[in-house]
Amino acid sequence: MTTVRTPPALELAVRDKERGTDRDTDHDRDPENHERDREPDRQRDLEREQGVVPVGLSPMLSRLAAERATGVLVRERGVLYLCDGEVVHAESPATPSLDVLLTARGVLAAESWREAVAEAGARRRVGRFLVERGRIAEGALELCHLGALYDAAYFVLGPSSTPARFRYGAAHWLGPVRPVPVAAVERETLRRRQLLHRVWPDPATDTAPLARARRAAEPSVPLRQWAVLGRVDGLRTASDISLALGRPAFHTLVDVRRLAAAGVVTAANAPERAPLPRELTQPSADPDVALLRRLRDALEAL
Repeated sequence: MTTVRTPPALELAVRDKERGTDRDTDHDRDPENHERDREPDRQRDLEREQGVVPVGLSPMLSRLAAERATGVLVRERGVLYLCDGEVVHAESPATPSLDVLLTARGVLAAESWREAVAEAGARRRVGRFLVERGRIAEGALELCHLGALYDAAYFVLGPSSTPARFRYGAAHWLGPVRPVPVAAVERETLRRRQLLHRVWPDPATDTAPLARARRAAEPSVPLRQWAVLGRVDGLRTASDISLALGRPAFHTLVDVRRLAAAGVVTAANAPERAPLPRELTQPSADPDVALLRRLRDALEAL
């Protein structure tokens, strides 16, 4: 009698619809492999829930970075200038401009700034003019410019109710200083959002006119916050105060939220809320680390 051997069935690759790639069926049959494949997706979902991944921060900005575009991205609360897909300058009405920050700190004389704009503005070389004429050290200009860029970008990349638009080829008259990758700008923006949320989760004081809360006695606050509190009059916003002080707007937001957390300041015409315990509103030498950890532990314990 003749024996006929049946060849084993061919193992066909299975198309993964989500990834657009082929996976072997042996891989799919292994439960451990299946769980391992799902792990990156679970991690991304967890990060999105915790606010770690900048989901939808600015899809247009990400696309412009990928195509190495040059021009200006116009959003509701300001603009970002790009060169070869990197951010070279940022401006927002909510923040003091670079010249205000430089002159308020005494880093640069106001006359030197006006001279640079008049002499080199049309050639878009104001920054290089200041350095080459010895008006400011290159490192000092880069540091101040980076701070101003991050400060404005925080507001530019905030929630928007209007569509963004991009004008190709546009360049800022300041000229190149030091470009910043889009990913770094988005990470810093997200880090600042998280910091503000941990200091005080209510964003009402960020944009509303500020008023002092009714208190029986003058509050005990650090000197830096006193400078902010002294300008709270029921009319000024945090941005108005930062402009008057010549400070970055985000730094003022941090101080205002600390004052709100202590029950010292509230949004004008807004109901007052119970302050956090006093020990949670004290400044630390490193607010980005020590304060965040202390506030996180305290808020999670509530």
